[in-house]
Amino acid sequence: MPSTAIIDLSAIPEAQREAVAALLREHEELKGERVSLKEIIKRLEHLVAELNQAVHGKRSEKLSEDDRQLAFEDLEIAVAEAEEKQETQAPSESRPRRAARRNRGNLPKDLPRIERVIEPDSLQCPCGCGEMHKIGEDRTERLDIVPAQLRVLVTVRPKYACRACTDGVTQASAPAHLIDGGLPTEGAIAHVLVSKYADHLPLYRQSRILARSGIEIHRSTLADWVGTAAFHLGPVVDRLAEHLKTSTKLFMDETTAPVLYPGRGRTKTGYLWALARDDRSWGGDDPPGVVFFYAPGRAGENAEKILHGFDGILQIDGYQGCNRLTRPNRKDGDPVRVAHCWAHARRKLKEVFDRDGSEIAAEGLRRIAEFYK
Repeated sequence: MPSTAIIDLSAIPEAQREAVAALLREHEELKGERVSLKEIIKRLEHLVAELNQAVHGKRSEKLSEDDRQLAFEDLEIAVAEAEEKQETQAPSESRPRRAARRNRGNLPKDLPRIERVIEPDSLQCPCGCGEMHKIGEDRTERLDIVPAQLRVLVTVRPKYACRACTDGVTQASAPAHLIDGGLPTEGAIAHVLVSKYADHLPLYRQSRILARSGIEIHRSTLADWVGTAAFHLGPVVDRLAEHLKTSTKLFMDETTAPVLYPGRGRTKTGYLWALARDDRSWGGDDPPGVVFFYAPGRAGENAEKILHGFDGILQIDGYQGCNRLTRPNRKDGDPVRVAHCWAHARRKLKEVFDRDGSEIAAEGLRRIAEFYK
């Protein structure tokens, strides 16, 4: 294996160490074996080198957390592929017994169990003395997944009329729907929203998934559903934001988000601002919560608009655009008290200490360490 692919397992997240260690073992076992496995070995070396870069590379070159998880998935898939190929190609008499995979989690007791009993072809004793009796059984459990079930809810509203008079027809009113006269139930709309925003499944892919079950729903139709739901969820988001801003302290941060730039054939940079509360670590009674806001830029006026009505303690990362919130003449409320992040302060001190060994920076690091204790 190239020297660039040497990995310090202690630098890898504990949950992934076993997969990487298995990869290294597999590589050593496969080295020098059949020519047909050279391609797999080459792929494994490439993946290990990528992982090494992700763990030890320069900060600007490191993979994001999502990309790192994808790399680990590729590693584990490659290891399983190599093991299966080695086991399949080996002669049956010398075929190595493949180690059983450790189950990373038990099957919940409340999952429905469907038992399938497999009886021998015959219960007659081979010696001819009669039918054999059951003395025990072996039970194995495997996880089965049934794809999402699509169904049609049919609402029937009978009409009633009197045979003796013509005073009219009686019929129950139609129940209220999120989309009047529309195709989806509220559960279907919720599924589309969760798939898009929580599972990152674009609407055009959801349309293809539905098509596999014979349901032809165009992406634009799904977009109409999402837009309608967004409108009706707006007051819920606004109310949650109002509730959070009654807190005595909040956390706020912003991050970039690519936004479509119609007519330009590219994207532009927007910003998602998160306003959050979580006092569980400090014995607080208020439940945690977070609301996201979109703004086209990072200007402090956006923070001022988002925090309209809040005048408590605001924890931030040191972004100077929030300084306007501390001014006595602040709009829409009293001056906000700012609590800067110790982690960001420590990072700057660490950079100074690593650069010139400053004793002042070292003392700052020691004092922050005491705070963390």
